[in-house]
Amino acid sequence: MSDIAIKVENLGKQYRIGAQQERYKTLRDSLVGTVTAPLRRLRNPQSAIRNKDTIWALKDVSCEVKQGEVVGIIGRNGAGKSTLLKVLAHITEPTEGRVRLRGRVGSLLEVGTGFSQELTGRENIYLNGAILGMKKAEIERKFDEIVAFAEIEKFLDTPVKHYSSGMYVRLAFAVAAHLEPEILLVDEVLAVGDAAFQKKCLGKMGDVAKEGRTVLFVSHNIPAINRLCNRALLFGSGQIRKSGSTLSVTNEYLNAILNFGAEKTWDLEVAPGNDVVRLTHIRIHSLEGITSNSIDIRSAIGVEITFEVLKSGFILVPNLHFFNAQGIYMFVSVDTDSEWAGKPRPTGVYKCTAFVPGNLLAEGNIQVGVAITTFEPWHIHLYERDVVAFQVTDTMQSDSARGSFQGHLPGVIRPKLNWKTEYLRRT
Repeated sequence: MSDIAIKVENLGKQYRIGAQQERYKTLRDSLVGTVTAPLRRLRNPQSAIRNKDTIWALKDVSCEVKQGEVVGIIGRNGAGKSTLLKVLAHITEPTEGRVRLRGRVGSLLEVGTGFSQELTGRENIYLNGAILGMKKAEIERKFDEIVAFAEIEKFLDTPVKHYSSGMYVRLAFAVAAHLEPEILLVDEVLAVGDAAFQKKCLGKMGDVAKEGRTVLFVSHNIPAINRLCNRALLFGSGQIRKSGSTLSVTNEYLNAILNFGAEKTWDLEVAPGNDVVRLTHIRIHSLEGITSNSIDIRSAIGVEITFEVLKSGFILVPNLHFFNAQGIYMFVSVDTDSEWAGKPRPTGVYKCTAFVPGNLLAEGNIQVGVAITTFEPWHIHLYERDVVAFQVTDTMQSDSARGSFQGHLPGVIRPKLNWKTEYLRRT
């Protein structure tokens, strides 16, 4: 028996630009529209031409998702991610191609999708369960868990039209996740709700994945994608641009949107800083001094900055700020060069370099920020958060910290520690 849960073949979805959503029409509306259509075209002859303008939200999309896989879908706004999920959920019909689904589908694509505004929270739980094909006994078995997860006990018998957006999404997520569909589609639901709820949702999605159900997760939350998904798809202009391991896909996406290089130079007049000091140059280079945005994980990494002191008498302290691709603050390095520690600097141009040792940082994209400060009294003369970036690459050599292990090693650093093993006795 095939283990494919979702199969998408040559899928395309076309929309008319500027076309309005159709509302429900009565017989009277249809008759009036038919009579007045020629008159509208005479008054605005260009409207018919404009309505012929189209855009492909999806074009020639093909992919397969196995049962039990958790697949992240990322990309810029308008890339086609949400459209794909809407086609899979049968909310919209494809223009071309086809989709094959194996199992019941639960979807949370918009806050409260499928809820009836006039029904209570209790009634909507049963309604959504029935839509998913659940029997009443199955819904009742999960009912208490859903209510407890959503934290809406006091408002269970209140019409959902009176719910706040947070209550709404909590109930919607609880229903979609607890009614045990074989395929769960989630689209950016974590953008709504407080931090505690988002953490709870991520935990529940992790539980769903461990139960062997298939999950498609669309999100701009890259750390969540990396934690939850074992594979990812990168969408762009309605097509799949890259498919592969989660880290390789998210790194390519972040490199593209951040668009950082390994070197940056400013003219003094526009350089970051103030009338005391200005940053004029920064670059990433290898131990040999070669500028590079890709450094082997085993090699030292040099971060060189050049700045010009415009006023003398200040004890200036350059410092570097390192962030990983998920925006996690990794560490700060402060200039401890004894020649200038605690000493006021005369005017002039300075160049200083900090070296990050090899086998310290984990593989992935690293962004570097620069600051120059005075400690006493405390003052920030300049701070540029994301100036340059580099990619730490692991060639999986035996002398790297990963040894012979070929899988993903989590963490923001990967130091190569000294290990000592003693053979004590035979057992």
